[in-house]
Amino acid sequence: MDYIALHVPTTDETQSEILTAELADYPFESFESEAGVLKAYIRKEALPDCKDEVDALLGRYGCRGRYIAIETQNWNALWEQNFPWVDVEGRLRIRAPFHEAAPAGEAEVVLMPKMSFGTGHHATTWLMARALLDLELEGRTGLDMGSGTGVLAIIAAQRGAAHVDAVDIDDWADANCRENIAANGVADRITPMLGDVSRIAGRTYDFIVANINRNILTADMGAYAAALRPGGDLLMSGFFEEDVAAIRAAAEGFGLRYAATASRDGWALVHMRREA
Repeated sequence: MDYIALHVPTTDETQSEILTAELADYPFESFESEAGVLKAYIRKEALPDCKDEVDALLGRYGCRGRYIAIETQNWNALWEQNFPWVDVEGRLRIRAPFHEAAPAGEAEVVLMPKMSFGTGHHATTWLMARALLDLELEGRTGLDMGSGTGVLAIIAAQRGAAHVDAVDIDDWADANCRENIAANGVADRITPMLGDVSRIAGRTYDFIVANINRNILTADMGAYAAALRPGGDLLMSGFFEEDVAAIRAAAEGFGLRYAATASRDGWALVHMRREA
């Protein structure tokens, strides 16, 4: 699946954060800011439906964007050149096959992300990974919604989860997840599922992790709540600190109880629970 990168020169970090929040209302799947340029990534086929609105939005802020097509092979080459391993508090290393292995006593996940998002570098993936390290998972069944590379499902399986469904709408992510769970020796306990939230209809879980974005999370909250068993945990990220109240209110509207919030670099995680 091909992606488009929208490059927007920004005047400072504040403007970059504001534009990121505004663009998150459209189908952009990932953001990064580097050397005064905000980069927003969107699937090629999703851009035509929102391009005029996005251009108008940038115009209101006095900005102009440049759209750059990213071919699959170029994305892979760029990733292989620039991907450093990720440290989660010295407790977990997320790395590529060409990185040095984690030292004895430190858990690791080995990824080759290709076109999928979820290498652990983004603050939201890091927050979710840390939360899973602190959550009781032994013998529980879970859902990784918007699984990308499968990194969160892999962490859960490594920590003793009995089974995890890994759902993603992107066919590249589904294929990559299958490769990564096999490479990490947990394919027997993770089931990749290509599709959207409708794939979990009728299924129930002891824990759910959903690292997507505010709009999708709030739209699909009812499905998550229906799938969460009594005593279950719902971990959500992919949104900014200022969105915490909206995410929490949406979850509480379906009978879930607030447990905790964490943040990193302006991004947030919300932990909700269903009463036992």
